[in-house]
Amino acid sequence: MRIAFFTETFLPKVDGIVTRLTKTVQHLVAAGDEVIVFCPEGAPDSFMGARVVGVPAMPLPLYPELKLALPRPAVAEALEGFAPDLVHVVNPAVLGLGGIWLARTNDLPLVASYHTHLPKYLEHYGMGMLEPLLWELLKAAHNQAVLNLCTSTAMVEELSEKGIQHTALWQRGVDTDLFRPQLRSQATRLRLLGDHSDSNALLLYIGRLSAEKQIERIRPVLEAIPEARLALVGDGPHRQQLERVFAGTPTTFVGYLAGEELASAYASADAFLFPSSTETLGLVLLEAMAAGCPVVGANRGGIPDIVSDGSNGCLYEPDEPDSLVRATRRLLGDEAERQGLRSAARQEAERWGWAAATDQLRGYYRSVLSRSLSLAA
Repeated sequence: MRIAFFTETFLPKVDGIVTRLTKTVQHLVAAGDEVIVFCPEGAPDSFMGARVVGVPAMPLPLYPELKLALPRPAVAEALEGFAPDLVHVVNPAVLGLGGIWLARTNDLPLVASYHTHLPKYLEHYGMGMLEPLLWELLKAAHNQAVLNLCTSTAMVEELSEKGIQHTALWQRGVDTDLFRPQLRSQATRLRLLGDHSDSNALLLYIGRLSAEKQIERIRPVLEAIPEARLALVGDGPHRQQLERVFAGTPTTFVGYLAGEELASAYASADAFLFPSSTETLGLVLLEAMAAGCPVVGANRGGIPDIVSDGSNGCLYEPDEPDSLVRATRRLLGDEAERQGLRSAARQEAERWGWAAATDQLRGYYRSVLSRSLSLAA
């Protein structure tokens, strides 16, 4: 198959969407497919055998890490030269809308996927009143597609309820070779602790430092559990605000980590806290679980698809003020239970390899192409 991706998010950015896309491209190419990726400029010209076409882009004012790329004639020319069998638009925004238009113009089967719960982000940027309008725009874009893929059952249900048609689940994936418990390291632990003493209660957050991640909710945990230490790995537009929020607490701002350094960070912590209630999946939770780090996540969105409360991790209720504190205390309170959660978390992660997720995606592609051929006959 010849597949053209349009995405607003790609390398060198670091997030769960980029991880899923890069792993998907890698496995598609390994399976013999030809791939081209249209994305904001700044990415390499090729990746794992796929051609990458960078498109001039401008930063989104409220979220400078995200860039809006405006489609131009060179995109249409490159797409026509590649002659794809189908177009896959990831999180359609400005460039994605161009991909939708080009797919329709060239009579190409269109697949779209939903990864970022943008309507729920709006309230964290003081624009909650725009949520109904954004849903209408998303519905208009996604309903151009033959198939709309979601990364959790909760998102399949919510998009269907909002009027988005032809939804299906694109199963989760994680690199269990990279993220593994054996990378637990005292040197990494000391780096995460910064200048703070080791109290056997090292809490970890990994991800974007942005308003919608609700990282401020961890501050009461540090106040309620004085022996706890916190490491925040990642960066983003909310970092300066968070530095003020966590001033005076035993918190280390580590910055970005990648590769085995990142995997070792997961493996070296005592608990992974992920307070966000806006996640369509929460890939970092799977990475933490693969590394054998006990997790606490919100009982919202795609997270309950991953975390079974009391079995392979703990869930907290975002609407209950002390729920995150209670869940963290429960996880830290019993060493034997925590070791059981570590083992169960790793076992859950081992069920979800990227190869299987990409095989499922290729099956969806084949189904879409067969349907298109049937309609053309």
